[in-house]
Amino acid sequence: MSKRDFYEVLGVQKGADDAALKSAYRKLAMQHHPDRNPGNSESEAKFKELSEAYDTLKDGQKRAAYDRFGHAAFENGARGPAGSGFGNDFNSSMSDIFDDIFGDFMGGNGGGRRSGGGAAKLRGADLRYNLEISLEESFEGSTVEIDVPTLVGCTTCDGSGAKPGTGTHTCRQCNGHGKVRAAQGFFTIERTCPVCQGRGQMMDSPCTDCAGQGRRQENRKLSVDIPKGIEDGTRIRLANEGEAGLRGGPPGDLYIFISLRPHDLFQRDGADLYARVPIAMTTAALGGEFEVPTLDSARAKVKVAAGTQPGQRVRLKGKGMPVLRSKDVGDMYVQLDIETPQALSRKQRELLEEFAKLETQENSPTSGGFFDKLKKMFEA
Repeated sequence: MSKRDFYEVLGVQKGADDAALKSAYRKLAMQHHPDRNPGNSESEAKFKELSEAYDTLKDGQKRAAYDRFGHAAFENGARGPAGSGFGNDFNSSMSDIFDDIFGDFMGGNGGGRRSGGGAAKLRGADLRYNLEISLEESFEGSTVEIDVPTLVGCTTCDGSGAKPGTGTHTCRQCNGHGKVRAAQGFFTIERTCPVCQGRGQMMDSPCTDCAGQGRRQENRKLSVDIPKGIEDGTRIRLANEGEAGLRGGPPGDLYIFISLRPHDLFQRDGADLYARVPIAMTTAALGGEFEVPTLDSARAKVKVAAGTQPGQRVRLKGKGMPVLRSKDVGDMYVQLDIETPQALSRKQRELLEEFAKLETQENSPTSGGFFDKLKKMFEA
């Protein structure tokens, strides 16, 4: 019986890329997997056909030979063109195919494999800590002490998980390999040993203080350096300050997420600061000056020009925030909000009424021009 075209077997076009090949194989292989179809010889044959097709097409050299010579490139022990070493050794390649496609849900991702026996130590988890700081702390830079609940290495067993004075012995289930093999039809599946969890070794007696984990819960006090100019949402990484690894494994990292506490006067936008300051109507009309505080515990003088309008901004150069890891400094912008006087005395009212009689369009060109336009609209 002649073999079907490998592209037809996988249901892809001849020019399909590696991602399309892998996706097609995974979908069909899960459908015809012997574990899902026990005793079904047709599904077993189909699964073998799929795996043979994928094993050939996923390899660049094999695929090139197949595209040129078809199945003849691998028949009768042929080594393919130019002695390229091709062969149809299906059984020897099955383990690699299976790890490549299904390793993520079979307990392995390629990173835990061992060479020469012994298990890879498990790295501790990364931790997140949310830290709120003031705008002043961001301006000056500071050192903040935080209290982090985490898993630390057990000091009783030095992180090994074994009771002091006791040792370990080779796992009898996997003979120290950390993995066991199980026959599934025509191929063999390799899984993490369920007895030793892939370590290959078993403790004679677990540590009583950490229950054999090699780590225990503890609150750690850490000092975090806050650099000048740090912004809201910035992340600081403290390497190896996360959870301790399992049974002596390397620790994870700690990530500090910074948020800025709202300020009573200033709002921040990047390196610039913004403040809204109310001023009297007379100050806006006649001009004047006042002082505002700055984040460096000093004061800055703000000059108000005569005839200042509501919402105008005054720029104070270099009075903003420092730029992170730079010598640059932002600016401060003071927005002037003009306050209309209230609760007028009789004398104040009389003076304002007198001013209104003397007021001309030159004094209020914007409102005067606006009402002139309205008048023309009504007369039209």
